[in-house]
Amino acid sequence: MNIRQEPPKEATPVAVAPAPPPEAEPPKIMNPRTRALLQGPIVPVLLRLAWPNVIIMFAQAATGLIETYWVGQLGTDALAGMALVFPGVMLMQMISAGAMGGGISSAIARALGAGKREDADALVLHAIVINVALGAAFAALVLAFGRPLYALLGGEGASLEAALIYSNVVFGGNVLLWVMNGLASVIRGTGNMLFPALVICAGALALVPLSPLLIFGLGPIPAMGIAGGGLALVLFYIGGTAVLGWYVLSGRNIARLHLAPLRWHPARDILRVGAVAAVSSVQTNVTIALTTALVGAAAGPAAVAGFGTAARLEYLLVPLVFGLGGPLVALVGTNVGAGNRARALRIAWIGAAIAFVLCETIGVAAALYPAAWLRLFGSDPAMLATGSAYLRAVGPFYGFFGFGLALYFASQGAGKLLWPLLAGFARMALAIGGGWLALKLTGSLAWMFVAIGLALAVYGAGVAGAVWAGVWFRRIP
Repeated sequence: MNIRQEPPKEATPVAVAPAPPPEAEPPKIMNPRTRALLQGPIVPVLLRLAWPNVIIMFAQAATGLIETYWVGQLGTDALAGMALVFPGVMLMQMISAGAMGGGISSAIARALGAGKREDADALVLHAIVINVALGAAFAALVLAFGRPLYALLGGEGASLEAALIYSNVVFGGNVLLWVMNGLASVIRGTGNMLFPALVICAGALALVPLSPLLIFGLGPIPAMGIAGGGLALVLFYIGGTAVLGWYVLSGRNIARLHLAPLRWHPARDILRVGAVAAVSSVQTNVTIALTTALVGAAAGPAAVAGFGTAARLEYLLVPLVFGLGGPLVALVGTNVGAGNRARALRIAWIGAAIAFVLCETIGVAAALYPAAWLRLFGSDPAMLATGSAYLRAVGPFYGFFGFGLALYFASQGAGKLLWPLLAGFARMALAIGGGWLALKLTGSLAWMFVAIGLALAVYGAGVAGAVWAGVWFRRIP
């Protein structure tokens, strides 16, 4: 019997209501300043950000020059004493503003470039805590070991005593310097270069009457001598810290201060750039300090005064290039954070080229007319002779120093500082070791200064070669 089987009936489809589309996340609103860093034309944006930053760094450098001018009126011993302290003072400036400050600005710029506003806010508190701790630690070391340190650098007699008086006052206010520069770096990391520039410039202008008033006295204010110059600097730090702190606390800055438990991650973002950069700042100042010691051992206090005064022009190049370097940190860091690698590299090369032209112009002018700079601070024949020999030998190499330093700041923004650090060690070895060898073989300070100039060329070429080879985004075998 055949049993006919009916084909199975297809199941009647059940109507299913379509799932509602997921709600689209509201687009993140990008701050116009951040958008300009990511999308604006490079040269106009760089120059627009750089000019107030150049002013701020010149103003900070001017604080040292103003002090040097008035202290120079106290005599050669006071000028030599200040020359012994100045590398340490500049080391604090360079680490707090350029090294750790670059780490702060870089971390904040990368956080804002990646759209992580809360991370940028957390970095503000960590930046202040780190700078307070480091400023206090450096102050304690110098206050405890100042006398043997300055004696090692060639200080003796009246010049050593003058160095100790000035050092104790300035380093007594060292924490204030660190906090002031930390707050300025927080603001610069958002791309705002103008407000810190206005604050620092106002402070530098205040030093013009304040320094001679405290050094020489007037009416009821007693003459404090070289200690008065140090006190004027500390008062400058107090005013700058107060105004910059008000700006951040008022909420006017893109990255805001919020009290919260301290965490390792934000601190690491700052320290992994700032700590390495601090070693680079130490390299520069150790180089100047040890070459100062070589000059002192070979030719005495008057030559130290001349060398220190001439080398101060090189220190002036650091804030000049940092005028470009602050924007380079913000521009490169923001673009690296957003993944715009080609634009970040293009920004770096443009900034380095501008720095080369500026520094080489200054260096050639100083080599041709050294007395125009040196006579601003004294007229001692031995001082003028040593300073002139230094500027004639080293000035033509200033362009290489500026080129390498600009790429160093750009590397801070990228968070890649190993190769600039290695180039700095090469410079230090050639300047100190080569300078010592030249002095030993020839007995001539002029040949020692040639070695220092060649060391600047090695530094600039080394940093440029590393960035060109691609160390920012890949490893070199």
